Amino acid sequence: MTSLNKTVTLLLVAVVVFLSSCGKQECINVKNYYDYDIDLPLKDTVLQTDTINNYVMKKISYYSVHNKKVIALLSVPQDVKKPVPVIILQHGVGDSKTVDYIQAGHDFYIKKGYAVFRIDVANHGERIEDDYEVDFTGNRKFWTRDLMAQTVFDLRRGIDLINETPDVDGNRIGFYGVSLGGFIGTVFCGVDARVKVPVIALAGGGINIFWGTKALTDEAANYFSIIDPLNFIEMISPRPLLMINASNDEIVPPLTSKRLYHAAKEPKHIIWYESTHRELPIDKAYQAGLEWYQKYL
Repeated sequence: MTSLNKTVTLLLVAVVVFLSSCGKQECINVKNYYDYDIDLPLKDTVLQTDTINNYVMKKISYYSVHNKKVIALLSVPQDVKKPVPVIILQHGVGDSKTVDYIQAGHDFYIKKGYAVFRIDVANHGERIEDDYEVDFTGNRKFWTRDLMAQTVFDLRRGIDLINETPDVDGNRIGFYGVSLGGFIGTVFCGVDARVKVPVIALAGGGINIFWGTKALTDEAANYFSIIDPLNFIEMISPRPLLMINASNDEIVPPLTSKRLYHAAKEPKHIIWYESTHRELPIDKAYQAGLEWYQKYL
């Protein structure tokens, strides 16, 4: 083990000890941060409707918290009994709602009889406003935090839209988030109990480690409070949680994924694939999600 790896490992252990003694939400109250006025009008508009093979896909615009316009894709399979359960698919950093691995998930779940709902993370895809990169440590760290928090609000408003949509069962909503979509999704599923079955892929908790030697400071705790999945994972229970991770992940340290799983309450299950972050066997990962949805959704 290199000296750098030893340092990172020791820091992660220190974070685990600190957070275990802190009690997470008792240290920083984040439970109600994502409350919003549910009666605010969505001002939703169907921009386009396409019939493609065995499903109908609608492109819909709606307004979220902070008056942010969101463009969603909602696909509903044909020739199945309505209303159908729906899976919310959320992509990772730098990608979009139509990136290949999300499109693969869309096609897979449509064929299995599920509706699929997709949006872009704030400042991604059709929502790009600024040419900045997601960065927890640089001069755009608060912009990054706001981007993640905004997307949580956007997903919550997305459920409001789903609940107004015929042929889709708002009482049977699943979530599947990958990488950044998994980080955001853990927060989202924690604060919104309308998501009945969450699947979180390639994500972890205790992300204050990105601040290195400042990871255990009050400044780090305050900064990460509203976006660290570790502060929200317990709130998912008693809903069934599935985590999917890569044992050789070069982007999300596996120890952070183990920490997140440890903090989650039952019912829960974790699957490890012998792969890197970028080489996760996505077909197997979606199949694992399907089996979880078939069991619980």
